Amino acid sequence: MLQIAVTGKPNVGKSSFFNSATKSTVEMADYPFTTIDANKAVASVVKPCPCVELDLTCNPRNSECIEGKRYVHVELIDVAGLVPGAHEGRGLGNKFLNDLRQAKVFIHVIDASGSTDEEGRPVEPGTHDPLNDIEFLEHEIVMWMYGILNKNWDRLIRKIEAEKLDVAKVIYEQMSGTGINLEDVIEAKRTVNSDYQKWEKEDLIELVKNLRRIAKPMLIIANKADFPSSEENIKRIKEKYSDVIPASADSELALINAAKAGLIEYNSGDTDFKIINEEKLNKNQLNALNYIKANVLNKYGTTGVQKALNNTVFNLLKMIVVYPVEDEHKFTDNNGNILPDPILIRISSVPRDLAYIIHTDIGDKFLHAVNARKNMRVASDYELCDGDIISIITS
Repeated sequence: MLQIAVTGKPNVGKSSFFNSATKSTVEMADYPFTTIDANKAVASVVKPCPCVELDLTCNPRNSECIEGKRYVHVELIDVAGLVPGAHEGRGLGNKFLNDLRQAKVFIHVIDASGSTDEEGRPVEPGTHDPLNDIEFLEHEIVMWMYGILNKNWDRLIRKIEAEKLDVAKVIYEQMSGTGINLEDVIEAKRTVNSDYQKWEKEDLIELVKNLRRIAKPMLIIANKADFPSSEENIKRIKEKYSDVIPASADSELALINAAKAGLIEYNSGDTDFKIINEEKLNKNQLNALNYIKANVLNKYGTTGVQKALNNTVFNLLKMIVVYPVEDEHKFTDNNGNILPDPILIRISSVPRDLAYIIHTDIGDKFLHAVNARKNMRVASDYELCDGDIISIITS
């Protein structure tokens, strides 16, 4: 399952974001290092389900279909809060950075209201600049990666020369524990001085900056977007960074809990909610719902939580959803389940790539594929499209 790391300094709402995104419960409090061990839980990204277009009743197995929307599962990792100097071991830095190894993408939650300092301690709203938090986290991750690459660098250079090795492969082997792949290294290396023998510290840092951006892209969650001090900060952040989503994780959590209690109709990502049991709402609850409607939904369109997950997977990672089936006529697996198992796969993938994701044996025995919507065999170089329903034919 695709893994996404929820990162950031302490006390910015990471656990609130995690809870609202995964419908789970982890400890939340106004003090640093509430999260010590990485919490893991299942969240979902959302796409229209083909069952509506095909007028079918689907039988999801590894996902859910709600009102014609397919909720495809991903795994969130809520890691310990990061503080300046983490790459040197400050706070829970080493543990935090180790928890990032397995993630393919980062969601960086910041306090857009500026009401927590660089260590995550509460301060007067608007007195801390959240732009500094974005820069410091990037610096900590880059310096962590640099430390791994720089370790024994002189020895590696000599080895490359003596054994006539490919420098990209050597860097990949040195950095493999961070979850990168060789293609990432090759791409990152293109922007650095080609003469690796003359690389100084600055060149290595530039290399790992590019490597981080390519191998582990990052989405910024401007949390606490409903605070009065957040609006101007969000504007400034968007001017400097392209992947920014204003959000209110606490609002999402409140709406989910109200829906769970049968007080409102609301699904994650909705632009509004409907009160269905107003007589059961006390004055404080009604005021809270009105506040969320006025200061979050009407202002930003959504709470930002589901939008953040979708943007992370579909925009940053450039993934699509494909439905493998065994019977291309009935759109079923071998147990008769209709559209049971949506799979997240990279844009530009071909049917053989899908076959290997399903199972190595299926990939090895791959012959060709059938587009079930058109009941037509597709070419081996056919690029899969979002929402495709594909039957893999094996030998």
